[in-house]
Amino acid sequence: MNSKREDGIEAMNWSEISVHTTQEAIEAVSNILQEAGASGVVIEDSEVLRRDWQDQFGEIYELSANDYPSEGVIVKAYLLAGGHLERTVEEIKQAVHSLSSYGIEAGPGTVTLAEVQEEEWANAWKKYYKPVEVSERITITPTWENYTPKKENELIIELDPGMAFGTGTHPTTVMCIRALDDSIEGGERVIDVGCGTGVLSIAAAKLGAAAVHALDLDEVAVRSAQTNVELNGAIDRVTVAQNDLLKGIKGPFDIVVANILAEVIIRFVDDAAKVLKPGGLFITSGIITRKEEEVKRAMEQAGFRIKDSYYMHDMYEKEDGSRYTDTDTVAPPSIRERSQIESGWVCIVAERKSE
Repeated sequence: MNSKREDGIEAMNWSEISVHTTQEAIEAVSNILQEAGASGVVIEDSEVLRRDWQDQFGEIYELSANDYPSEGVIVKAYLLAGGHLERTVEEIKQAVHSLSSYGIEAGPGTVTLAEVQEEEWANAWKKYYKPVEVSERITITPTWENYTPKKENELIIELDPGMAFGTGTHPTTVMCIRALDDSIEGGERVIDVGCGTGVLSIAAAKLGAAAVHALDLDEVAVRSAQTNVELNGAIDRVTVAQNDLLKGIKGPFDIVVANILAEVIIRFVDDAAKVLKPGGLFITSGIITRKEEEVKRAMEQAGFRIKDSYYMHDMYEKEDGSRYTDTDTVAPPSIRERSQIESGWVCIVAERKSE
């Protein structure tokens, strides 16, 4: 039975049909589902976990193996619930099992069914996004949560992850915010390169920076950052602009912060040194640990001294693969000793040497 959405429109019930098959059979299974009435399919293939992603704007990708089958491929489609769905599912099963007669290996070929209500489909993800304390003073909360600060000096950043670019609680973002929290004393001029949602710029402003310049090449990110800056009442201290890294930017700045890929950081490390004051800080993450030494070498060659490093695992896991227990409300602690982590993410804090 259908129900009413908040806007008064009747919400529809959908059935999610999943077929566990092989890469070889993806096209054939997709065709079977489309002939059954699906307008499109979703493919969950663990191969993407091993793929080298090409990025346009220095994006950081983090995919969880828990979202993909350990073997084979899951092809999903959505059909309206009710009617002759049972017969349709039976026909899908028969069609999948008959693929072998056409020389197509369908693997397990199992077909499963789950019901999804439209309202739940659109909003169920929100229950997993709660206020998270990411540093000593900063807590990130979704706009729809009525959050009450728990500490006297707590600073709140509101984000709507529906706009783009995630929730602000990725390990690399958390470590950059912690580095800013440890470094900003008040009155600094900060530049955020590849700002995304603008969360690092907003954090810098709330921590006491006098002026923050948020830059991103992606016009969607620029709009998202501008919206979040306004939402957090930081428009008097944060300016957002479209720009290619630090091209055409002149200093001096006290802090440059960048949460983008290692390869991109290396490309503009010399420019970062040029816009920073002597003694100024270059705070950067988005760096996987196997790229750490390469980035540090580039920094040192550009005239930086490595001052500090923060480390964190993918998906907030510990070194032994177990999970931290309170990550729903508090981001895991940073690892400060390199010997205590084998692989994960690193945030590097480098100081520009005096000339």
